[in-house]
Amino acid sequence: MNLYENNHLNIKSWAEEDRPREKLLLKGKSALSDAELLGILIGTGIQNMTAVDLAKLILQSVSNDLNQLARLTVKDLSKFKGIGEAKAITIVSALEIGRRRKDSEAPKRPQITCSRDAYEVLKPHLMDLPHEEFWIILLNRANHVLKCERISSGGVSGTVADPKMIFKVALENLCSAIILAHNHPSGNLTPSQADKNLTKKLREAGTYLEVPVLDHVIFTDKAYLSFADDGLL
Repeated sequence: MNLYENNHLNIKSWAEEDRPREKLLLKGKSALSDAELLGILIGTGIQNMTAVDLAKLILQSVSNDLNQLARLTVKDLSKFKGIGEAKAITIVSALEIGRRRKDSEAPKRPQITCSRDAYEVLKPHLMDLPHEEFWIILLNRANHVLKCERISSGGVSGTVADPKMIFKVALENLCSAIILAHNHPSGNLTPSQADKNLTKKLREAGTYLEVPVLDHVIFTDKAYLSFADDGLL
């Protein structure tokens, strides 16, 4: 049977949830088959064949083995009717990106197991600053650092930390817990009453939002104070 003679409907006539691009937007990339993903790269089909049909044809030629597909050259792919040089280059480029991603190791995220770990994570952000800044460390369930985020920057003796902004950042990043931090350029490690009040307010808010505040670290270039270690939480 000649696969090119199969009479398939144009992709535009498919139900919206079955079109590859729309399906990806509605259901996520994992819901798409290999042929549908390849069809998105191909973009357009030819008479009586959609881009997904062309993708299926190409995949059949390599026994549906993506490793074999990755070995095909631009010249190999251009032999398929409907696959010109530009489409072949797109496919080869996408597969090469996938190969490089596979070969590269994901960077290890630091894990916070104690207040000293938090202090070390904060050093690149707060060391040698002549003014106060308020930061949060966003953590996953295993207390690995997702990211560090600056909330505010102020003067020599203070900065404002807006609870709404803090939890907006936390919720947007889907973190499981946060650590509060701000620096004291003076080197004084004594928390002010305002520091204590803010910590209490944020800890209560975190309980309701199920984003617990694990600690509040006051940072100086030579030392730090941990609210958790000192029983101030």
